[in-house]
Amino acid sequence: MTLPVDFERTMMNYLGKEEYAQLAEALALPAPTSIRINKQKETISALNCQLSTLNCQLSTVNCQLSPVPWCPDGFYLSERPSFTFDPLFHAGCYYVQEASSMFMSHILKQYVNEPVTALDLCAAPGGKSTLALSELPEGSVLIANEVARQRANILAENLIKWGNPYCIVTNNYAEDFGAFSDVFDLIICDAPCSGEGMFRKDPASIGEWSLANVDTCWRRQRDIVRNIWHTLKEGGLFIYSTCTYNPLEDEENVEWIAKTLGADVLSCHPLPEWGLTEKNTHFYPHRVKGEGFFVSVLRKTTTDDRQQPTGNGRHKKLKDGKKGKITTKIPQELKGWLSENEDFTILEEGDAFRAIPTLHHALYEQVQRNLKVVHAGIELASVKGKNLQPSQSLAMSNCLNKEVFPIAEVDEQQAIAYLRTEALQLPANTPKGYVLITYQGHPLGFAKNIGNRANNLYPAEWRIRKSEK
Repeated sequence: MTLPVDFERTMMNYLGKEEYAQLAEALALPAPTSIRINKQKETISALNCQLSTLNCQLSTVNCQLSPVPWCPDGFYLSERPSFTFDPLFHAGCYYVQEASSMFMSHILKQYVNEPVTALDLCAAPGGKSTLALSELPEGSVLIANEVARQRANILAENLIKWGNPYCIVTNNYAEDFGAFSDVFDLIICDAPCSGEGMFRKDPASIGEWSLANVDTCWRRQRDIVRNIWHTLKEGGLFIYSTCTYNPLEDEENVEWIAKTLGADVLSCHPLPEWGLTEKNTHFYPHRVKGEGFFVSVLRKTTTDDRQQPTGNGRHKKLKDGKKGKITTKIPQELKGWLSENEDFTILEEGDAFRAIPTLHHALYEQVQRNLKVVHAGIELASVKGKNLQPSQSLAMSNCLNKEVFPIAEVDEQQAIAYLRTEALQLPANTPKGYVLITYQGHPLGFAKNIGNRANNLYPAEWRIRKSEK
């Protein structure tokens, strides 16, 4: 691996010649593979058994799990399987996430003990959002935002598969949150950065790096933080992170936030054996088993409103008029599709029906008025002619009432065919109508059995595109 000369010079000045040599040596090694299980869907022992049957790309040795020290649900894999062809991956039983970024679990366990209204500002593809949904106390709600539309769609897909309905996915710039003053108890800002920590995992990032880009990044990061700061309550937590090493984007930005916007920098309290520092926490590949990552936790100390968004917002509210509305015409059958239906308000949105946690209905209405919503809660069904067609979001939800729909359990080969959106041949005794397709008891989606065949209802945009396993 040939690293940029300016990067080498900068890091050598920052770390010292000897430690930089250790970093460079670590960057030449293969990146470790790690996953985080969805404890609401899968157990560690069952997942370990499943992964051991997958074909590993690097050798024929079975994959084995070992724990990520700072995240109880995180595990390293001894080899990297072909996740694309594991139905449990598509069922949302686990998330493939870089181990260093799982440190967010350790932070949330320390500082968040009561229900919160949270924002993950730069959330795609969804690693920190799915982690937050697993770790935040019951009664919390998360807005997961991503500025790029294509990445916002990927974010929504991953959060739908995770199955936790206490989430709203938006597609906005930071300055679009102008109407949300003092709303959030917690903001996670994994800021866009120069990507130095991704050199090993994504070699293309090496060619994109330059000192000019570093300069652009730290300025843009300050703009993002400045534009969102007013939405954080006094006493609220701000978790700032990057996947880069340089102090311009990391320590100096944290110092600027603390002094200019008003915040105290808190300790992350890492254990000594993890090789991390107390406050501004850097993950270096030569010190930890993970990629480059930086994180700092701040607590807002002032409600000074001088720091307002620098623009009027670039993404306005939805223009198609599909506002959610409570109606007395909600089909009765929908109320039985959820195992915890008393906790949800069902809304009619155009030709679809959506379930929103009643506890957070007011927030959802505020989001709809001011932001571009990609997904929220659970999309239950859409109207198809005279029928209601159950949605993929419902199939993936942890709140699905599995007793409502006939179940067709499939084997691995059939599951892969289903995930490719191929036609299905269900057993002759399968009831006609909508059927829930499951693999090892985990829902993958719906099919409509019409007798001689079953129409595959798996979303075309989610399908497996690889031609070979």
